Amino acid sequence: MEYEAVIGLETHCQLKTQSKMFCGCANEFGADPNTNVCPVCLGMPGVLPVPNERALQLTALTGYLLNCEVPKFAKFDRKNYFYPDVCKDYQITQFDFPSTSTGHVDFEFEGGIERVRITRAHLEEDVGKNNHFDQHSGVDFNRAGVPLLEIVSEPDLRSADMAYEYLNALKDILIYGGISDCDMEKGMVRCDVNISVRPKGTTELGTKVEIKNMNTFSGVRRAINYEVPRQIETLESGGSLVQETRRWDDDAGITETMRSKEHAHDYRYFPEPDLMPLRPSDEWLAEVRTHIVELPLARKQRFVADYGIPAQDAEVFIGNVPLGDFFEKAVDGSKNAKAVANWVINNLQAQLTETETSVDALKFGPEAIRELVEIIDGGTISSKGGQEVFAELFENGGSPKAIVEAKGLAQVSDTGELEKWCQDAIDANPGPADDVRNGKENAINFLKGQVMKASRGKANPQLVGETLAKLLKG
Repeated sequence: MEYEAVIGLETHCQLKTQSKMFCGCANEFGADPNTNVCPVCLGMPGVLPVPNERALQLTALTGYLLNCEVPKFAKFDRKNYFYPDVCKDYQITQFDFPSTSTGHVDFEFEGGIERVRITRAHLEEDVGKNNHFDQHSGVDFNRAGVPLLEIVSEPDLRSADMAYEYLNALKDILIYGGISDCDMEKGMVRCDVNISVRPKGTTELGTKVEIKNMNTFSGVRRAINYEVPRQIETLESGGSLVQETRRWDDDAGITETMRSKEHAHDYRYFPEPDLMPLRPSDEWLAEVRTHIVELPLARKQRFVADYGIPAQDAEVFIGNVPLGDFFEKAVDGSKNAKAVANWVINNLQAQLTETETSVDALKFGPEAIRELVEIIDGGTISSKGGQEVFAELFENGGSPKAIVEAKGLAQVSDTGELEKWCQDAIDANPGPADDVRNGKENAINFLKGQVMKASRGKANPQLVGETLAKLLKG
């Protein structure tokens, strides 16, 4: 029997706010343990939480970016469970009335566009971090109370590679929208993976296994590639699967049982009594919508369609937003978008990286790249001369045309002078000249080189080739 995987993901990302979800403690990484805490985020008796409006705005904005519904009513709930990293013994989250629901994410996969449906993206507070040492364990509550968005997908994923690409697409959307920095090294993105298998062609879902707290996308891919065959092998050998929570041992490359899977009733959800329901006004939602941005996939498709550049170039520009914005301004009005893209990617990006300079700190504007391409295409300077102009442009700014004039880099296109250089090259190199006359066309490159050397690179290469060919045929 042939089986297929059925995979859904619960992706948790920390929101890009300055303070925590229900108190004024700093939302920052790297502080000394238990220093960014207060009675509210530690759950002391008698304290009252106050929602972070910025977190509410970012949640609604995420809903719009993920094509979700943003309802006019939502509320917070208490999810009761007793783990060491939950200082209140409950987590404030959203249960039956989340802030967003029913959306989708489109992304590229295996040469096409796939769509994964989003069940909901709900707002909650993060918990602390357990730290285990040789002889004891400790809990750092700096992270407790940080606004956390849980994005729950439908079980639409069918492979580890598909899950990996979905996660990267989701991460790009969150970064583009300014929702989260998604720095996985700082624990800003974590993922729970729900996996089941079923006979191919059937629609009934199999027994679901959850793998908790994955902190790398590559780890998610490896865990799925282990877990799916494990489940299939269990079924094919006559065994049965149980609904459970497992952990991923990255060193051993296996999943291991943690505990039986909890159900909603195990958490004893009930409405958070200290927080009013959320009823966003039309004006408030309209303000949120003004921050909707063009998403990475749409931006890539537009760059390819509008500017005729290769998909690989467009990938560079969606991966580096400031560079992509610079390119768009540089290409405006240009007749050679591909050449503009080449200069921005191969020259400008390389120099920015080498000198650790940002686009904002450049000493010239985007129009300078457009002008540089125009004077190269127009034959004023050669590509080699263009490199010299760009180096000066990057170092000191200015105008490409002014740099060409100041440095005397303009190519010589005067027919009389070109013919003299070409005839001198032919006379001084009778062997290669005869080779060209005898049909060895590549031999003309040697003669071109001699002309360029004699002209100190100023001769127009295209006209040099044409002039040599004319003289040799004569």
